[in-house]
Amino acid sequence: MSGMPVEQQVVARARKAFLTGRSKALSYRLSQLKGLRRLITEKQRDIADALRKDLHKSENATQLYEMIGLEGEIDLAVSHLSEWAAPRPVEQSLLTVADEVYIQPEPLGVVLIIGAWNYPWAVTVQPLIGAIAAGNAAVIKPSEVSSHTSKVMEELLPLYLDKELFPVVTGGVVQTQELLKQRFDHIFYTGNSTVGKVVMEAAARHLTPVTLELGGKSPCYIDKDCDLSVACRRITWGKYVNCGQTCIAPDYILCEPSIQDKVVKEIRKCIKEFYTDDPKTCPDYSRIVSLRHFRRIVALMEGSSVAIGGETDEAQCYIAPTVLTEVTSESKVMQEEIFGPLLPIIPISGTDEAIEFINKREKPLALYVFSSSDKMIKRMIADTSSGALLANDCLVHYTLSDLPFGGVGSSGMGHYHGRYTFDQLSHLRSCLIKKLRMERVNQVRYPPHTAQKLRWARLFLLKRVDVGQWRRAAQAVALVTLAAYVVQVRRPERFTSILYCTSYTFGFNV
Repeated sequence: MSGMPVEQQVVARARKAFLTGRSKALSYRLSQLKGLRRLITEKQRDIADALRKDLHKSENATQLYEMIGLEGEIDLAVSHLSEWAAPRPVEQSLLTVADEVYIQPEPLGVVLIIGAWNYPWAVTVQPLIGAIAAGNAAVIKPSEVSSHTSKVMEELLPLYLDKELFPVVTGGVVQTQELLKQRFDHIFYTGNSTVGKVVMEAAARHLTPVTLELGGKSPCYIDKDCDLSVACRRITWGKYVNCGQTCIAPDYILCEPSIQDKVVKEIRKCIKEFYTDDPKTCPDYSRIVSLRHFRRIVALMEGSSVAIGGETDEAQCYIAPTVLTEVTSESKVMQEEIFGPLLPIIPISGTDEAIEFINKREKPLALYVFSSSDKMIKRMIADTSSGALLANDCLVHYTLSDLPFGGVGSSGMGHYHGRYTFDQLSHLRSCLIKKLRMERVNQVRYPPHTAQKLRWARLFLLKRVDVGQWRRAAQAVALVTLAAYVVQVRRPERFTSILYCTSYTFGFNV
């Protein structure tokens, strides 16, 4: 391997380790997941220090927005791994009713995980949890933009995980490009759509499947009849947490002109509540990750009026929580995802125009609706498309492991969280095991193909059989037999009662 690029060597070692088969054993997967859990518990201070240097995140913010979710994901995977990895029975036809038919999740192989810088632990380690649980090897590429976190990840992960199966590759664009030249069995990328296209193009050369967690401009529609004080409080939190550097942050507000001034007033009040009169001195207010991103965001304010905030400090990469008005669809701030603490307000005439405005643009990663009308919320769900829709709050859908997280269209493809990550990074293998008997039944598929055979084929192939119901019926019979023994068969009225109660419990008609 001496003549190979370092990245090629790392991938080759990971594949060699995967081919030993050790990552497939459930006991081994559990040991690695528990090791990752210990890392998060034992190295909290190192992780928090790195995030403070990269993004000015407070230790409490690190716990709340990075670590707690990972702890929950690991605990969920540990407690449900045997269930997720078990064979999954399926409905059968009469032709296969005597056969063993199931879906067997199996590892894909070697997965590449390319993380993002805005929540560098949460969005990098969460797919890693699923990769480990599914029995894969994984090459982890943290973002070079959050350089301190990348270095800490490189140092810490090998102390708690198998360093051959789960190597960390650091570096910038050159290293990422070299990794993308290698053959992987799945690529999981979190970031922007521009790089997402590069990743997908590289993956296509090897026919490698991808999960792309991208972003976009997530709209936030405020209905004039909702409780504006509550709505604006939740929007303010969702927008300015992590200094607006959240892929599902509300990107812009749509509301009627009659409530715009009230919206601005309520958001101003909430900014003061959350970040004091001077957010620059507030420990809970983050910074823009780099000078390049700082200058990009500042440039987006051109051509709009600043209703709140607008203060900047290039030396600290500080941009105050800002609300922009006199914004149109042609404004500079509306031409790309903001990914910073600017919140434009666009006046629209009502729900119809809001839906039209949203549908004319690329499908967003999230769509936020604030309304007291269930009918209006249902209409938004029916008449728009987005990765997720959240009514009357922001961001919190990300915290639910039972909700698949992912985009649609330009906001991404594939999804993850909880079991969804496990399934995304597994091959759900179809298995059918027949016996070498009952050959007369199989005659319906062999030539010569007569009309009579065709009638039988229709019956055997199209008639669905719920094997699970048969199992429940068998359990019911067993329970009835036991009950009959307990109450004595000489009391038939009790026996009949037990029979019907049992059939009702198991959903079996007797």
